[in-house]
Amino acid sequence: MYKKYFTLDYTQILTGVEKSWLEEHGGIRIGFLDNDPVVFSMDKKSGEIRGSLPEYISYAKDCLGNHTLKFDIQAFDDYDKMIEALQNKEIDVIYYASRNSNVAEKKGYALSNTAWTYNLIAVTNKEDFNENDSYVVAVPKNKVALKQHIAYNYPHWKLVDCDSIEDGANMVVDGKVDCFIKGSSQVLKFDGNKNFKIISLTKTMEACFGVEDGQATLLSILNKTIKAMPSDMLTSAIAMYDSTAYKMTFYGFLKDHLAVVLILGFSIIIVILLLLRKARRAEASAKEANLAKTQFLHNVSHDIRTPMNAILGYSELMKNELKDNDLPKVLEHLNKLQKAGNILLSIINNVLDMARIESGHMELDENYVNIEDIRQRLFEMFEDEAKKKNIHVSYTFNVEHKHVMADVTKVEEIFVNILSNAVKYTPSNGSIEVNVDELSCDEPGYMIVRTSIMDTGIGMSQEYLEKIFESFSRERMTSSKISGTGLGMAIVKKYVDLLGGTIDVKSVLGKGSTFVVTLKYKMADEKYYLNKQEENCEVDNAIFNGKHILLAEDNDLNAEIALTILERTGLFVDRVKNGIECVNKVIENPCGTYDVILMDIQMPKMDGYKATYEIRNLQDKAKACIPIVAITANAFEEDKKKAMDAGMDGHIAKPINIEDLFVVLTNIINKQKS
Repeated sequence: MYKKYFTLDYTQILTGVEKSWLEEHGGIRIGFLDNDPVVFSMDKKSGEIRGSLPEYISYAKDCLGNHTLKFDIQAFDDYDKMIEALQNKEIDVIYYASRNSNVAEKKGYALSNTAWTYNLIAVTNKEDFNENDSYVVAVPKNKVALKQHIAYNYPHWKLVDCDSIEDGANMVVDGKVDCFIKGSSQVLKFDGNKNFKIISLTKTMEACFGVEDGQATLLSILNKTIKAMPSDMLTSAIAMYDSTAYKMTFYGFLKDHLAVVLILGFSIIIVILLLLRKARRAEASAKEANLAKTQFLHNVSHDIRTPMNAILGYSELMKNELKDNDLPKVLEHLNKLQKAGNILLSIINNVLDMARIESGHMELDENYVNIEDIRQRLFEMFEDEAKKKNIHVSYTFNVEHKHVMADVTKVEEIFVNILSNAVKYTPSNGSIEVNVDELSCDEPGYMIVRTSIMDTGIGMSQEYLEKIFESFSRERMTSSKISGTGLGMAIVKKYVDLLGGTIDVKSVLGKGSTFVVTLKYKMADEKYYLNKQEENCEVDNAIFNGKHILLAEDNDLNAEIALTILERTGLFVDRVKNGIECVNKVIENPCGTYDVILMDIQMPKMDGYKATYEIRNLQDKAKACIPIVAITANAFEEDKKKAMDAGMDGHIAKPINIEDLFVVLTNIINKQKS
């Protein structure tokens, strides 16, 4: 099975976990197909090795430092034997695979980040060639990854093996196939030859490393080497080997054409110097534009959330007042009003989240969480809606290490979007099955959780599956019937990528869909989560009797809602309209007058941050330590961090979630008692 065995070294900056993995395994074993000289070849006379695999190692060695990695490369003459070797742990990596998630899942391997891209051409003698039509297509039989790419992106094509470029060209001439597929670097060999027409394909091939499922540490090492290499370096090398029939190395080409390279080099330097001046000006403009975009997002969020707080707040108050009255129609209208308001809020959040992700302002905020709690919250969130449609929802939960560190908001957002769609697109009397399983992880202190969500809904077409994670994409047959922006799945994909996980989707039109999300979590220390569990408490309104709240809120509608909610629980509330009035109230009243301050942020004369600063710096230390909670339409994660950095003790986003507000108040009052 093995035809050659080579050992090469290069250096790589590694974490402690990655170094431990390498020490345990003694290096990384890479398998490759020996019948592809673009990947690897050896000069029989000189013994010199060539191809993209040696170039990859050479580039990594040149641009990285610190720790030495050992690579064993092993040649295979058959793709299935190479996959079998990976499954049997005889090798660690396959070099290379196409970004075809269906094949990867079937063969049991995970894909790295894209190592290089490969533009493709169709060589044909047809007058009219449209890649969306069905054709019989010749592909070199040794190009397995290329076949995977075509099968995934052009499922309507029938593939036929050919032995060589010339063989494929002859098959086109003889009418045995409609076209022949090759890399665009081969275009000159066919341009004007035998009346061939050269058609550039729109779907670029992405080449990746393949590792066995669950090898997250190894995948991280490989992704680091890809990230550290100069942009498009491997892409350029692949094109060079493909176009020169593998007769010289990339460095050899530079050596043999030094004069031309020098002339081109001087010309490029002159152009670069001119562009640098322009780039500096553009960079300054870009920074200004980015700051303006960030400010715009904050302003939009604040301006929309403020009236939304009034709409949802008054709806809740009216429901409470009508609870004991026999007015079912009015209650029904209020429920629908609240539902519409929450849908609008969800759409607003989606649009703002996508804009923030694309502007680079989305960050991770990891805290302790019990995975079982996430599952329970999600179940409760969709239980009523599923019951109304008589949808059977079943859960299996096989997780040993439940206590983890995670960005809870983003994790929940991922599954809220997926489950929401499952309930929305599953007809009455259907079913939804959720399976949560813990997988083995080779990185100490971490765990992997795979969540599979299967429904018997309307399903999706194969055409739509190719663009499901694109912004504003919606299935044509449902876009006019069901509300939504088409941003939910795009945000899910962005969040999964941000968390370093994977997501795969399968669907059959009319039969249902299956989403599989895999995320890695850091396990929480036992002492930490035991302390957290002790902090959690049940909300008991009796604890609020006689307590005094100072509310700083400039908006009269929002103030009226907050006053009504708070006073119904037995709290006494004083209201001020700006930061200056808030500070003066604290100074003027005796120590102990106020138990908690609820502070809006954007207020006239003095904002909430400045008011908090003034209070925290009062000479009376007892007054300076009054608990302060931000109640604000500034709802982003950085707003929460800014509130904490300003000296506040909590952050509640508008529209106000009443349960969240009382949980925060309960925790603060309990701490004061202790």
